Amino acid sequence: MRPLRHPSPDEITLHGILHALADPTRLAIVAALKEQERCVPPDGGDGINCVETMERVKQSLPKSTCSQHFLILREAGLIRSERRGVELFSRLRCRELNERFPGLLQSILSAHAASAPVEAAPVKE
Repeated sequence: MRPLRHPSPDEITLHGILHALADPTRLAIVAALKEQERCVPPDGGDGINCVETMERVKQSLPKSTCSQHFLILREAGLIRSERRGVELFSRLRCRELNERFPGLLQSILSAHAASAPVEAAPVKE
C-alpha cells in the first residue's frame, strides 16, 4: 500500500484549513475528533476510524464519501491518519496547527459549538 501523505506544518495554509472546514460535515468530523482527544491519553491516543466518527456526528454516509472527507482534511493538514490493516485511524494535529495558527482551530470549533442547535429537553407530564 502506498504511504499516506501529510503536509508538513510549513505547507499548511489558512486557505486550505478554511476551505476544508467550510463543509458542515467536515467541520462536524473535526469537532468529533477534538471531542475524542479529551477522552484519550495525552500522547494523542490511537484516533478513531471513519465509521466511529460518522456515528459520533450522527450521519450516515457511504464509506467512499466519508473517505473523501477525511482525504480533504488530511491534505489540508488538519488530521494525521495511520493505516492499520484496511482501516485508517485519524486524529487532529492540534499542536502543529496551534503553533502555525495560534487559536484558530479552537476559535472555529467554539463558534461551531455555539451555533449548534440545542436539543430540547424532554417534557415532563
